[in-house]
Amino acid sequence: MQLSKTEEQLMQYLWKLEKAFMKDLLNAYTEPKPATTTVATLIKRMTEKGFVAYKLFGNSREYYPLVRKKDYFSKHVNGLIKNFFNDSASQFASFFTQETNLSKAELEDLKTIIDQELKKK
Repeated sequence: MQLSKTEEQLMQYLWKLEKAFMKDLLNAYTEPKPATTTVATLIKRMTEKGFVAYKLFGNSREYYPLVRKKDYFSKHVNGLIKNFFNDSASQFASFFTQETNLSKAELEDLKTIIDQELKKK
């Protein structure tokens, strides 16, 4: 299952905070902040989708993520590679390195990461 853009933004705040009450989530937004009802609706949808759960403290709910950020984005990157690059990581890497205006330093960093992964295999 996938999050909408607005749900993903809220999830980013929740991943950063790790657990949060509604007021904490609202405070995470920059101005202009969304209405409390908007955030409540997003949280409800995300709970129904299985991304968020909560603990009750009286009438207050403390929300926490059920899905790790790394797992969520890993699934999306793998889907991107499968759907747009014929399931070829090398086609993806070629596109990424040629079309994203990476600096020489960033390319060197990527090379170091790849070299480290090669040593592990």
